[in-house]
Amino acid sequence: MNLSRNELVEKIESARIVLNASIDEGRDYEQIYQNSVELDQWIAQYIAAGF
Repeated sequence: MNLSRNELVEKIESARIVLNASIDEGRDYEQIYQNSVELDQWIAQYIAAGF
């Protein structure tokens, strides 16, 4: 999947918002962990793309 820089930034920001909300809402560990993994994957793609 080749996303533009702006698309990746939007994905990262969206995943960050979801992660923060899951933490703020006191979701269970598994949900918070999955949200964290998703954010990490978007950040890894951003770095791999060389942005």
